[in-house]
Amino acid sequence: MVATRNDHKLAELGEILTGLELRPLPEDVTMPPEDAPTFAGNALTKARAAYEQTGAAVLADDSGIEAAALGGRPGVRSARYAGANATDAQNLELLLNELGEQADRSVAYACAIAFVAEDGATLVREGRCEGKLAERPRGDGGFGYDPAFLPDEVDDGRTMAELSPAEKHRISHRGRAARAIAEAIEAEVRA
Repeated sequence: MVATRNDHKLAELGEILTGLELRPLPEDVTMPPEDAPTFAGNALTKARAAYEQTGAAVLADDSGIEAAALGGRPGVRSARYAGANATDAQNLELLLNELGEQADRSVAYACAIAFVAEDGATLVREGRCEGKLAERPRGDGGFGYDPAFLPDEVDDGRTMAELSPAEKHRISHRGRAARAIAEAIEAEVRA
């Protein structure tokens, strides 16, 4: 099970972790507030809460974008940057406005994925993707801040929203964290 009700995240994790049956969080599971100061802390809190209520093995992630010129904001508040019920477009618009004409447009996507096994054992792995924030959004793929995120590893100027899913998953923060947690789970199973 994946401790999310975000269809985009569930689909993206399913594309990255092929061969695993990923089920969404049941509607009756209550998730705690995401108020930890780190992505890893939020991911682990969500995974433990879902595990405690279901007894099932659970994956949970927390991810966001960090702008160097803003001291790492929005960070763990990325999904709620423009307010508790803000849309992806509103969050992106606020970040673009806050960066304005800043010379330093360095940003990084960060993701932590926590796993709680059926026996309660926990693992956490993280992934990052460095880049720059474009001045205007482009592309219709991905979600969140993808339309303005220019990954350093792509040298043709495309945003994350202009990459194919396979290209994005190869370099993305979530792709890196998901592959790392899958390797760690497999190593635990073999041990």
